[in-house]
Amino acid sequence: MLSYALRRMVIGVLVMFVVSGITFTLTNAAIDPARAIAGEGATSDDVEAIRKSYGFDRPLAARYVAWLGQALQGDLGTSYRQRRPVVDVILERLPVTLKLGGLALAFALVLSIPLAIAAALRPNSWIDRLALLLALFGQAMPTFWFALLGIVIFSVNLRWLPASGSATTAHFILPAVALGYYAAPTLMRLMRAGMIDVLASDYIRTARAKGLSEARVVLKHALRNAVLPVVSVAAVQFGFMLGGSVVIETIFAMQGVGYLAWESISLSDLPVTQAIVLMISLIYIVLTLSADLLNAWLDPRIRMG
Repeated sequence: MLSYALRRMVIGVLVMFVVSGITFTLTNAAIDPARAIAGEGATSDDVEAIRKSYGFDRPLAARYVAWLGQALQGDLGTSYRQRRPVVDVILERLPVTLKLGGLALAFALVLSIPLAIAAALRPNSWIDRLALLLALFGQAMPTFWFALLGIVIFSVNLRWLPASGSATTAHFILPAVALGYYAAPTLMRLMRAGMIDVLASDYIRTARAKGLSEARVVLKHALRNAVLPVVSVAAVQFGFMLGGSVVIETIFAMQGVGYLAWESISLSDLPVTQAIVLMISLIYIVLTLSADLLNAWLDPRIRMG
């Protein structure tokens, strides 16, 4: 198990280096950092002076090595627009994004697991078809379309929920539902398939033959085994939600990292853009690594392969 964990950690570190290199190259190719700092009214001489002053005239590889060295020490640079350390700018917005992701994941689990269990207990029944229909809608509807639909119905027409901002918990309901509903079909299908397999196993038949109640058979014996793969996949889905928060936070004008990413791209704030991509990639890699280790711990065949 230890050697498997070390191999996965080495792969994760290599992936981070690749992601950081691609991010640094693409952002520098898309944005001229000297012109971004100088502003729209700057002359060519001003831009060239900034280019030399900040070292932007050096080869891209040399600048990447210097940037990576600082990043490994926790220094992600200074925001061109806010003139503050990038780390401080991101940490201010991170709680909103984590709260949004946590609520979206909770909604996805609350919606998918009970519905998947009910569908697995009664295959081809009306509730099974309802679960499959909801899963189909969840996968077919883009997140931004579902979010806009929620704003029109619950904010504009019914006036039940706020349409923008992140001041109170009520501001998170519509964004969390929009983000969570997109992740629910994957969890629902996985949970339904797992429950059907477990319910058909010999030890479940033995438990029923002993006269145990159906609720105890399902909740104590079947659910415990069927839910484990869902837990590992849910960790990965949380990473997807953090990445998807860029669209949702922009639609709902929430002051999180996703909205900050949109602002930094719009204002050509290169250090903030690079740091956000790097942070989301790091979180996703950590979650994926955690899911792999959990699966390997549950199934010894994975770590032997």
